[in-house]
Amino acid sequence: MPELFVDGIAYYFEVRGGGRPLLLLHGFTGSSQNWQPILPALTAHCQVILVDVLGHGRTASPPDESRYTMDRVAADLIALVDELGYSEIGVLGYSMGGRLALFTAVTHPQRISHLILESASPGLATAVERQARVAQDRELADWIEANGMEAFVKRWEKLPLWHSQQQLSPETRQQLHQQRLQNNPAGLANSLRGMGTGAQPSLWEQLPTLTIPTLLLAGELDTKFIAINRQMAALLPKTHLEIVPGAGHTVHLERPLAWVQTLQPKLR
Repeated sequence: MPELFVDGIAYYFEVRGGGRPLLLLHGFTGSSQNWQPILPALTAHCQVILVDVLGHGRTASPPDESRYTMDRVAADLIALVDELGYSEIGVLGYSMGGRLALFTAVTHPQRISHLILESASPGLATAVERQARVAQDRELADWIEANGMEAFVKRWEKLPLWHSQQQLSPETRQQLHQQRLQNNPAGLANSLRGMGTGAQPSLWEQLPTLTIPTLLLAGELDTKFIAINRQMAALLPKTHLEIVPGAGHTVHLERPLAWVQTLQPKLR
């Protein structure tokens, strides 16, 4: 199993293809396996670095929740990029991975050549919102550890956010389901506690200073994230927003052809 030790943590990674490097960051409950259906289209244009984020997939799930803070995980990614020999890299992040990609770009801008953020956000703007979300995330984290992966995945897949995934084939939905079940409940719980939407610092005030070229993607059916991304586009100096027709939150799986066509100019 390909892995690198970063600050004492065994990170699972893969490198595919050749050309301009692009680091892929999956969403919460996901892993690098989620990118497999669209990898051939990506590796035709660039070199792809796949990684399982801390607490997910085949990367370690340490018991200390303080190890999962956004700043420490972002530092892990930069250390991993260093180990692989890249001085500069593009980053594509989906949902939680998009928040992590944006945080990494804000804190290590000299290392990021370009950003692609799918269904992402800069976090919650106010302390009141963050405090309420932290309480929700911690309650869910405790529930995951108490009830286990099967019960959690069943609960997670009923969220309205995933209704648009009904358009996926039964085979794809089953693959997603099985991939989610492979996660470690302690890893997911600590990920919520350490780098959930409430726990992460708000990045809204940093957006006007971020001069990295950025592509924002949101699905037409994902109205909440369309609104967030329009606000982001108004603040980022070098950005382009694409709303993908017929897609919900998981654009790369629900509309893979349109997703790849939109990305292609950014991959060369």
